[in-house]
Amino acid sequence: MRVLIVDDQPLVRAGLEMILSSQPDMTVAGQAGDGAEAVRLVGDLAGTAAAVDVVVMDIRMPIMDGVEATRLLSAAGPTPRVIVLTTFDGDADAFAALQAGASGFLLKNAPPEELLAALRAVAGGDAVVAPRVTRRLLEHFAGRFVPPPAPDSRVAALTDREREVVLAVAAGLSNAEIAGELVVAEATVKTHVGRILTKLGLRDRVQVVVFAYESGLVRPGPGAPGGR
Repeated sequence: MRVLIVDDQPLVRAGLEMILSSQPDMTVAGQAGDGAEAVRLVGDLAGTAAAVDVVVMDIRMPIMDGVEATRLLSAAGPTPRVIVLTTFDGDADAFAALQAGASGFLLKNAPPEELLAALRAVAGGDAVVAPRVTRRLLEHFAGRFVPPPAPDSRVAALTDREREVVLAVAAGLSNAEIAGELVVAEATVKTHVGRILTKLGLRDRVQVVVFAYESGLVRPGPGAPGGR
């Protein structure tokens, strides 16, 4: 996979490049010091053999931050996919980046093996949802969402079981944990998640979490995660 590294700190970029370049299945497609440069580089390389597959995106940068850059990249097409980096697990900007279309986020103090695993997961079409970190982030910022005055029409398309799965995903549960809670096979949960993505027109689990809050399926307040 070809990875673009975006961070305003040269030392951080150099460190990430060393880690990624040591992997036989990864190539550093380039580096950018701000979001605007990242968007330009992705555009320049699109449609070529050097096209970027995944962007490792810092959030707080000059000229254009990672949230706006992620929004522009997501609006342009399904690739590249974006993993945002944040210093704190309660960073409001990290949640904004998920809303903007990022496929997940990592803390900057994550071990290298976690970053590498996340890149491979995202490149394979999955999303990076670290349950404990994601749950804390969503709990903290759930109050930002106001349920729409009328039910989202997409909610009505979900079966009762699919709604249960959406709530479980919003609570940060993995497929295995959802299977245990609903007493079904893990493969069945995976099938439900796939159908949910298709029905809602969403790309991955991260967007399911955001949808659950924005649609009002999960409401802010005590016991909010999962809405149960």
